[in-house]
This record gives sequence, structure tokens and C-alpha cells, in this order.
Amino acid sequence: MSEYQLQIKQIVDYPRCRIYRQFIQSLIYDRSLRISGCSGLFYFTVLCSYANFRTSYRRIDGIGYTVYPGEWICTVKELSAWFRTRFQCQALEILDDLQKRHLISYLTLDRGKVIKYKIRGWKNHNTVLDYNCPCQKDTGFFFMPVTLATELVSVGRCSEMDILLDLWLSAIYNDEQVQGSEAGPVVYLRNGTGSPLVNYSELAVRWGISKATVGRVLKKLEQQEYISVMSFPGRTGSVIYLKNYLSTMFQISDVLIDKEEVAMILNINISLPDGDDMEEEASSTAHEIRVSDELFSVSKTHMAIIIEKMAEVLDSQGISCFRCPKSQYKLFPLSDACREEYLFRARDRLASFHRFGMTVFCGSEKPVCTFELTLSPMAETNSGRI
Repeated sequence: MSEYQLQIKQIVDYPRCRIYRQFIQSLIYDRSLRISGCSGLFYFTVLCSYANFRTSYRRIDGIGYTVYPGEWICTVKELSAWFRTRFQCQALEILDDLQKRHLISYLTLDRGKVIKYKIRGWKNHNTVLDYNCPCQKDTGFFFMPVTLATELVSVGRCSEMDILLDLWLSAIYNDEQVQGSEAGPVVYLRNGTGSPLVNYSELAVRWGISKATVGRVLKKLEQQEYISVMSFPGRTGSVIYLKNYLSTMFQISDVLIDKEEVAMILNINISLPDGDDMEEEASSTAHEIRVSDELFSVSKTHMAIIIEKMAEVLDSQGISCFRCPKSQYKLFPLSDACREEYLFRARDRLASFHRFGMTVFCGSEKPVCTFELTLSPMAETNSGRI
């Protein structure tokens, strides 16, 4: 029997994002998140989640209505419940606003008790089926254009629900064009840099709110297990990962994101202790570390601490050798040809970086695995590291 290896990835260049109806239903009933905002992203997404892929029929108060692809029919009371408005006239005002933006068109039927709306451009992004069949509203998925979502959040002040949907639509997983996406579903605002690092000022402009509100909303979403925010010192910025994204989008187990691993992927500097603290931490190493005498660019004590940090990251990924006291580490220099020769990459010390090979041994004889470690020296200035 043939064997296959399945690889799942989400491409940053793909113009649409798949949204599951169950996820939208869970957001509708999540009363902890506020929806008061004028961007309209949440409201439009809810309408899309109910739109048909095929022609179907629905009876309301004994009257049968035909609903075509991209359309749905409901009572004003149902619409008000989805939008969580206190009065039904407020739900109609939201529809008026979306219609003025040319996103939908709608009609009022049965003396204003029934609403029939149509998503404009539905056929451009979602498949339309020719046969007639009832369309389930709590299963399946639909596609949302990423550019449309970006336009909606830029219109006005975003609510907490709008912000969560924007983060969800901006997530990228396992794409080599985006740093850190191989570790988990990371939020990437598609700014052309390939880096998921963002700052609160950028998010405040994007969502039409203050930086203080950005911090409050992200902290709230993190407490409710929607996201994981990793903030780095100085002006480096923050990285946002989505929780429960893989289980919702790909029906696979979600992964745990380690901050040290993300720092290594994004080439963010690792702070090392100084003086007596450095010697004490190095002496507490549980494993034997053998460092080549040719590695004169980095002190042996610093190297031992760096290896320990790397071991913590790999241990979190399930490589159990780093828990075993019998394991030994051998560190040796690498060149471009992977020879055991030290190669200084550039004349400028600040622009140089060093490549080392690290082999893990079980005992003293049996090599288990080999990794490549890249170090970039950082310079000290009066204001700190650069």
C-alpha cells in the first residue's frame, strides 16, 4: 500500500479565508465580547454565515419563500437577536449601513416583519450549487475575502468582536513567507515584510481605537483563551498567536507556542546574565556540554546557557532526550560547506553571525540528533542593546 505524508499550510497570498459557521455561531452566543462598533465586520460576517449555497425554501408564518444562492430570509426579531440590538429598528439601521457600502441588498416583507437580504458578489468567492436542497446554518463553511475584511475594519471604530474576527482572518499557518508561522497560527497583517511583529500603535490605527484600548482588548481576548500575545522588550513589538485555530480550521490538534522558540525564529536577542549570576546558572547545568576550543567568539559560559535555552525549546516540542541526565551535547563550528571550520561571516562585527552544529549523544557514543545554531552578536550602547 502506498504511503503519503500530509502537509497542511495556509498560504499568505491566498485572497480568501475559510470561516466555519460553527465558529460564527459560538461568537453570536458569546456575550462576554462587545459588538458595539461601526466597522460592520461582525455584522457582515454573521449575514454571510446564513447565506445559501443553493436554492432552498423557507416558511415563515405559513408563507413559503424561495431563497436563492447568496441570500437568506429571516424575521426582524431573529436579525435583532443575531446583532444583539435592543430594538429591532437598530438592526434595520445596521442593514441600511451595509447596503450603503454596497455589501448587501435587502427587502422588507410581510409589512416589515420579514427581511430578505442578498450578499453582493457572493458568486465571486463562494461556489453556487445548481440543485435545490435545504442549507444547514450550523455546519460547513464559507469564504470571506481578506481585502474586504481589511476595508471594513478601516472604516470606523472596531468592536471587540470585530478585532477578534480581524485577527482570525489575518492568521497564517505554516507558510515560509511569514516568520513564525511554522510554530503555529500567527497573525500577519500582510504588510509585505514577512514579519508578524506588530506594535500597539499600528493596531490602534488599524482598529480606530487608542493604544490603551488595544492593550485592554488583547488582554481580555488572551484571558478568554482566544489568543496568545507574546511581547518582547524595547521597540521589538509583539507577536499574536491564535488558540483553537487549528482544531477549528483544519480539525487537527492545537499546538503549544513557546516564547523562547518564537524569539529564536524571529532572531530576537536572548538576554544573558552577568557576573556571579552567570556562573551560578552555568554551574547548574544538568547535562555535560563539550565545546570546541575553536569557538573563541563566544565564551564557554555563555554558550552553556544558550544551549540550555535551546534545550528548553526543543523539550517543549517533544524531544525527550533533553530530560535525560545521560544525554551529552557536543558543540562545533560550521562553515557554509558544513565543515568543522570556523568562518567569520563579515568584516563588521555587528553584521556578523556564527553558525554552530550541536549533536546530542545518548551517553558518550551514540549520536541521536544534530541541530544547527546561529548566533548574532549584539552591541551594547548607552541606551541598551541594538
